Amino acid sequence: MFALNRETAPYQIIDGTAENVNLIAEWKIVDAGWYEIFAKASLKKVFRIYMKFDEAKHEVRAKDEEYTVEWRAGVPSLSMSASKFQGQTTSVEFGTAYAFTEELKPGQVYKYRFSTNEIKKPIQETVAACGWTYKGVAFGKL
Repeated sequence: MFALNRETAPYQIIDGTAENVNLIAEWKIVDAGWYEIFAKASLKKVFRIYMKFDEAKHEVRAKDEEYTVEWRAGVPSLSMSASKFQGQTTSVEFGTAYAFTEELKPGQVYKYRFSTNEIKKPIQETVAACGWTYKGVAFGKL
């Protein structure tokens, strides 16, 4: 799974031992190279995928948790959402920024799209390629 990590990807997969899971997939919202992009997108919510491996069943059990993002001087601060969400979620965030180009004409500088499937799909494909099953858990424990 760590092979899915790329500098150009807006997400990362990290060790989840501290959270009592095997892996965590999350947006790179606190990464200095990325948070400016997320800030300009005015993201208000992000999520993490907590994953635990069940070797006996060849299954990756996954649960999503949603976090509220508060921006302070352009730097993100994450906290659990007021109404805590756990389970499976699908969301898409869009954003476009306009600025003056070198010709002093307004022009589109960048366009971005943050979709939960941008994280989930590569994970699910990797799990399937290994002959395992990705099982989203809405209730109960991993």
